[in-house]
Amino acid sequence: MDTFPAAAHKRRGSLACVGMGMTLGSHLTPLARSHIEQADVVFAGLSDGIVEKWLERMHPDVRSLQSYYREGKSRLKTYREWVELMMAQVRAGKRVCGVFYGHPGIFAWSPHKAIEVARAEGFDAFMEPGISAEDCLYADLGIDPGRFGCQHFEASQLLFYERRIDPSGYLVLWQVALVGDRSLGRLATGAAYRQLLVDLLLNDYPSDHQVIIYRAPTLPIEMPRVRRVALADLALTPMTAEETLVLPPALPLKPNLAMQARLAELDEREKAAASIPTTA
Repeated sequence: MDTFPAAAHKRRGSLACVGMGMTLGSHLTPLARSHIEQADVVFAGLSDGIVEKWLERMHPDVRSLQSYYREGKSRLKTYREWVELMMAQVRAGKRVCGVFYGHPGIFAWSPHKAIEVARAEGFDAFMEPGISAEDCLYADLGIDPGRFGCQHFEASQLLFYERRIDPSGYLVLWQVALVGDRSLGRLATGAAYRQLLVDLLLNDYPSDHQVIIYRAPTLPIEMPRVRRVALADLALTPMTAEETLVLPPALPLKPNLAMQARLAELDEREKAAASIPTTA
């Protein structure tokens, strides 16, 4: 006699959130492509119709998530709707794939939340990384984040919270075009909001410090967009939501002489200990 409930025989749903990378067709990993092709339903968190059309060549059921955005509507509400749309199909036993620009875990609330919910409900859920705007930034601007160090902040965090900036390393600020938006419902803020950011940055950087406005290419025929302006001119410089702000180091690295002395002392102790012969 079959003692298992009927539901146990149904195929369980699953969720994979994958990154397309930044440049269309060039950055998609084989594993991400496999998740897309083997899914029952594909949700596209992409803002470019050309990219969505390209995705439709890989799968017959691609559902765009862009229509849920509205001017004045909180982005967090939109992202919660995305999670519910994906989870409804997972709960229905479907293999669901959510496709997002770049890396699906970088500046993307919905993939993290959807995976959290899916796992909490006992479904298999995965995140497959992709080449992010950050990766492209390092390559296009010739930056090695290990040389001087690199801080990353969502720009509004610098206004909402007390954060410590280290001007001897690189500072990368994301979503500067939305800086200061407390409603999460605006598509951009204006020069007055950027001026508040500039005022804060002037505490650590000179007004003539050259900053970089960067946008990664999304189509193979495009080149990276790189603009350099003085920090004092940033507020009046138009920016799009896709652009990122990079502040190169403004100060040299300051040697920690006290710690270096302690390290030298430790090296000498270890050298002396190594020279002591051992006895059987």
